[in-house]
Amino acid sequence: MASHKPPKAILFDIGGVCTLSPMQGILDFERKHGVPTGWVNYAIRYSSPRGYWQRLERGEIKMAAEFFKGFTADLHNQDAWRDFQTNSRNEKKMLKDMANPTQLGDHVSLKAEAADSRPTENDLGAQSLDSLEPQQNDDSEMPSLSKLARDTTIGDPISLESEAVVEPSKSALNIYPQLLNKTPAPSSPLSRPEHALPSIPEIDGESLFWIMMGASRHTDPYTFPALQRLSKQSPRPILAALSNTVIYPPGHPWSKQDRSATTLESSNAFSFNPRDYFDLFIASAEVGMRKPSREIYELTLERVNDLDKQKGGQGVKAEDIVFLDDIGENLKTGRELGMRTIKVQLGKTWRAVKELESMLGPGVELLDDKTRRSKL
Repeated sequence: MASHKPPKAILFDIGGVCTLSPMQGILDFERKHGVPTGWVNYAIRYSSPRGYWQRLERGEIKMAAEFFKGFTADLHNQDAWRDFQTNSRNEKKMLKDMANPTQLGDHVSLKAEAADSRPTENDLGAQSLDSLEPQQNDDSEMPSLSKLARDTTIGDPISLESEAVVEPSKSALNIYPQLLNKTPAPSSPLSRPEHALPSIPEIDGESLFWIMMGASRHTDPYTFPALQRLSKQSPRPILAALSNTVIYPPGHPWSKQDRSATTLESSNAFSFNPRDYFDLFIASAEVGMRKPSREIYELTLERVNDLDKQKGGQGVKAEDIVFLDDIGENLKTGRELGMRTIKVQLGKTWRAVKELESMLGPGVELLDDKTRRSKL
């Protein structure tokens, strides 16, 4: 039976929740360079748990030449490409067989999902940008392409930008112009026999990585203001973050200024200072684990519970926590442990804020008046 008690703690993902999702940037990259929609996420997912992206997020490998070489290789895995093409053909055939043109919305193509993911002007309401994986022990089953279009399985890199961004931000261009000016070759046209495997798209992993990181410096127009309002309330629940992160090399403008300090010390990895909003922050690259691994959730529970007791509370159990994430698999692990969860949808993050309001109880308002009038 679902709990109706207000939560003692709220656990936030960062990328796709507090900051805007990298998914739109990936989709835009794929469109621009002729890469089949969903391939980048599929390739990264296929490489789990020992792929170079996952190793970087667990802090097992430095952000250096070895990582970029390995990440590029993961994006050119021939077995993954063969499975991707097979699944794509099968799913297209299934949708064609099942589609009923008189029933709108029953079967949504990847193209339609991608097109629907970009927020409209009406979606932004009063808050403009200017105003403010599989389980790691089981890689046997690959997801459908439509699921990959909904859930970005790369996790949530610590710096993310707008869902509407196509090009990298100016700050990123200033940092790595020689990388970001590379233009990946478009995928080869599918002018082959019906069952022949198309050529795998040529993608420079280093260029793609920095585009994703550079397109990542904007906070979400709905969830971040909600976090700001929550942080100013008194009394309020414990505010914690659980994020799959990366560590920038020393000297990088986005690297932490003080590595000897805690994870909440001054940092340029985000476009905001986590210390201003979170009581606790669990960063995957610093604890050697990443979502959706059960171990990182158990560590988070332990630390939230300890913090509550330090504040004079009776402790926090999983059912006392509300967890917001944009990836279904991450939420699944939270639910298995007993947490209440909220799915944050690409381009519709205001819905998650409204759901959080209802869980917090009467009198809690996290959306501004103009957004409330336009959305509710």
